Amino acid sequence: MNWSKMKQQLEGFLYPALAGRVAYIATSYRYTPEKAGQCYLTVDKKKVFNMKDATTGIRWFQSEQEIKGDSNLNIPVSQDDIEKVRKDMGEKVPEERLVVIAKDRKLQSYAKEMIAAQTALSKADFNTVANTFLTRSIEESLASQDILLNVLALVDRRVGKKRILDMENKMKLKHPIVQYFYKLRRNAL
Repeated sequence: MNWSKMKQQLEGFLYPALAGRVAYIATSYRYTPEKAGQCYLTVDKKKVFNMKDATTGIRWFQSEQEIKGDSNLNIPVSQDDIEKVRKDMGEKVPEERLVVIAKDRKLQSYAKEMIAAQTALSKADFNTVANTFLTRSIEESLASQDILLNVLALVDRRVGKKRILDMENKMKLKHPIVQYFYKLRRNAL
């Protein structure tokens, strides 16, 4: 599908309060095929989401240790997580230590998922992911590990107010760019 038709379809699915605020931009270089074009998203005419650009203001983590050391990251730990650690470690570990171990395990798992998602995203072609989004159900896009699919689904008009409000805890475990678009959409309700 050519870019103009794809852009028209993507913009047709935008949540009405975000139409005109969120834009899909693509650049290409006709006479220099060795130079790849760029695709990015803007919010209020400000470039917000470009995988290759370090000036977007969204933090792209370089390593698992950076994620684990991020003080802004708040990972909720459930009682099930604590029970799993208790089962693995035995009854000799104090309760407060179980919470620390459970949080560390969850944080490590989250960090690995985050790095894997960023790596896949930097290799992905925007057009391919957008085509996938247009052919999948909205539920599949929201549940996907792909950051760009999550972003496209969050600004979609087919995602209702109740579903957006119910996602709050799940969004804490997503990449900062997904959280940014979630807050944008939630504020537009």
